[in-house]
Amino acid sequence: MEIFLKVLLIVFSIAVIAVVLLQKGKSAGLSGAISGGAEHLFGKTKARGMDLILQRVTAVLGAGFMIVSVLVAFFAK
Repeated sequence: MEIFLKVLLIVFSIAVIAVVLLQKGKSAGLSGAISGGAEHLFGKTKARGMDLILQRVTAVLGAGFMIVSVLVAFFAK
């Protein structure tokens, strides 16, 4: 069981890295961080198409990674 969870953790970590690298940058450096922060805060920019899918997949994979990490730590006792 412990080996299966560790392999699953490796799969989740590689998947999270791949999905994050596929996403486009959300800002244009320092100027984007200063001027574009309000747009992201109030939700004026909406992700569409592939950006939305990658955003949701990243959230699911991140949650799965955290759950499997806790399970690995629990069963490692």
